Amino acid sequence: MKKRIFLFILPGILFFSCIEPNDNMQGTFTHSVYFWLKNPDNAEDRAAFEKSITKFIDNSKYIKTRYLGTPANTPREVVDNSYTYCLIVSFDDKEAQDKYQTEPVHDKFKEESEHLWTKVQIYDSLKVW
Repeated sequence: MKKRIFLFILPGILFFSCIEPNDNMQGTFTHSVYFWLKNPDNAEDRAAFEKSITKFIDNSKYIKTRYLGTPANTPREVVDNSYTYCLIVSFDDKEAQDKYQTEPVHDKFKEESEHLWTKVQIYDSLKVW
């Protein structure tokens, strides 16, 4: 099956994802990371974060699919729109995600960007269907 690459550009934000037709995520392991920037309204901080995270995910050997987004501002009691960025990546399996955690590009991203955020929340999941 051929991959389809979708690129969405909104003012100041780049969204991208590699999607298999009829299968949104590849692999069996999904890693969802939510970032709260210290200065979410600061354009320079946002640009620095986006540059660093894009360089990181573009150079990871293990990521299968990727998605970088911002809150959709859907005000409902069960929705948390308080974060600044959300990164969702998938891997073939847990072992690939474990290797991703120790990649030099992952360490470089944290080194370059951790001063920009106040909080990071991660949700890892294994594919059920």
